[in-house]
Amino acid sequence: MDPIMFSLFGIEIHWYSILILIGIIIGLIILEKEAKKFKYPKELIFNICFWAIIFGIIGARIYYVIFNFSYYQNNLLEIFAIWNGGLAIHGGIIAGVITVIFFAKKYHLNFLKLLDMAAPSLILAQAIGRWGNFFNGEAHGIAVSLSKLQDLLVPNFIIEGMNIGGIYYLPTFYFESLWCLLGFIILIIIRKMKYIKIGATTSIYLMWYSFGRFFIEAWRTDSLMIGGFKVAQIISVILFITGLVYLIYLSRKGKYEELYNDINAKRIAKKEKK
Repeated sequence: MDPIMFSLFGIEIHWYSILILIGIIIGLIILEKEAKKFKYPKELIFNICFWAIIFGIIGARIYYVIFNFSYYQNNLLEIFAIWNGGLAIHGGIIAGVITVIFFAKKYHLNFLKLLDMAAPSLILAQAIGRWGNFFNGEAHGIAVSLSKLQDLLVPNFIIEGMNIGGIYYLPTFYFESLWCLLGFIILIIIRKMKYIKIGATTSIYLMWYSFGRFFIEAWRTDSLMIGGFKVAQIISVILFITGLVYLIYLSRKGKYEELYNDINAKRIAKKEKK
């Protein structure tokens, strides 16, 4: 596949960058609707999102560079070439969560409610952004036969794109994208429940994505490694356990909390209107 979408005044516009941008835009549209349910002012949410996205991208790149430092120490300028790929979602999640915690403390908001609100948008953006890997010819799995891909009902255009140098590869990006899309539907259904405990949506997001990522990562050939183990699988186990433990903790709480009732959010909304 050609990673270049088009050239504008001599500047090459990459599919990878465009798809990440599309994921962010669609995620923000959904997030705006979620913010209304939470009664958070749009300006506040967009401000938090702006910085969470900026630091999320920086965190995703730093994470990737750290585990590929043997290459980047001799190619320092390549560190900034994110359009060529090399954004690790786990690094982005960690940096994004830290950013949300900062703003939650600044505005005296419940940071788990903010994460609950953002979870559906995040996993949908991940589903869209994964297609950037397709055009870059990266994040694919092991070599397989054409018949195997056909048996898995992989669309023909993906099969053709996974024919790299005459060898067919497993489209792990495609499987992860579908997994994230299904996760988005599940989170939206959960979010439509009248009552749900604070942090449950975030916990389910962590468990769902981590479970799928752990097994999909086993097929990938370009995984970041540490001590002979795949970093993404280690992080996935940690995040899955974190989500499970918190979900168990919530299940033992006797009182259900109203998800959309946040006094501080209403206070800020009133202040914004003045």
